[in-house]
Amino acid sequence: MEKANYFRSRDKKIPLPVFFPDATRAVIKAIDTSDLESTKTSGILVNTYHLYRELGDEVVKKFGGIREFMDWKGAIISDSGGFQVMSIVKSNPDSGSVIDKGVIFRESKKRKIIFTPEKSINFQMKLNCDMVVVLDDFTDPISSYDEAKDTVERTIKWAKRSKEEFLRLCKEKKIPNDKRPYILGVVQGGKYQDLRKYCTEELVKIGFDGLGYGGWPINEEGNFDYESAETIAKYSPKNYLLYGLGVGKPEEIVKCVKLGFDIFDCVLPTRDARHKRLYVYNAKSIDEIDINLPDFYSFYVPDKEKYYKDDSPVSMACDCLLCKKYSKAYLAHLFRIKDLTALRLATIHNLRFYSILMEKLNKG
Repeated sequence: MEKANYFRSRDKKIPLPVFFPDATRAVIKAIDTSDLESTKTSGILVNTYHLYRELGDEVVKKFGGIREFMDWKGAIISDSGGFQVMSIVKSNPDSGSVIDKGVIFRESKKRKIIFTPEKSINFQMKLNCDMVVVLDDFTDPISSYDEAKDTVERTIKWAKRSKEEFLRLCKEKKIPNDKRPYILGVVQGGKYQDLRKYCTEELVKIGFDGLGYGGWPINEEGNFDYESAETIAKYSPKNYLLYGLGVGKPEEIVKCVKLGFDIFDCVLPTRDARHKRLYVYNAKSIDEIDINLPDFYSFYVPDKEKYYKDDSPVSMACDCLLCKKYSKAYLAHLFRIKDLTALRLATIHNLRFYSILMEKLNKG
């Protein structure tokens, strides 16, 4: 069976590949959903663990899902909370622990959250997103082989439990097959390619709509680990969606698309915007952008003194609000006086950069 060339979001079919910026707590900092729509961004990623902890069931249930709560008409993927296994628990053992049952998050001496694969899927189904992601045991980049193998075995066990809970809820809610959200398995194993292969094959046996590149995608030399991406792509069924979880540098996205990956998310464009780092195509117009060139883009830092009187737009190869209406001089001024408008305009610009990148990749 051939892979569909679109991502299904309710009644919409979004062309692949797609990039979903991280709206971790149901918001992208510095902009609202109207701004987001103006960037032609197709969808967003929200974080299950943070929304579970900060919103809870009652608010989500009252609004009928996270889409209605934040008034967003695009697609939504809910991450499982698996990254928090690494960022919160494994990086600081006092903050919790990982057991076969699930993850224990110790928020204080008096409060702890036991987050299981079933709880993760259950809450994601309440969020009512277009894709749910199974809870996985993040492989620490410095793991020994035996430690990495343990995370893989736990990831597979959790994936099976997640799939069972997903099917139970679909049956309970009487959701027909063509209306169910996608369910994504996550491949762990770190730098050990035999473990990546094994994890991929075992997840395929359980049965998912796609697989995600889990774990830290940077190797010991500090470069992107394309070898693991190749292994996952090689041993996944041809009709599976492939998701580069947390993969966000433009050149990495271009190369991963060539390997067969379809979906990407990352905090980079929005975080960089807030830190005065704008992405600019090295072209004179959108039509002239060539993403196959080795240096098809560069970074623009707006508050350098040489831009204080520059009346040109940030980019000629962009049609965002910033580039159509304002000059480099004005953006430099906004950052100098620390006005929040600077963050808004820079975020809008970076997100439009990424949606243009997807348009170029879609044209192939």
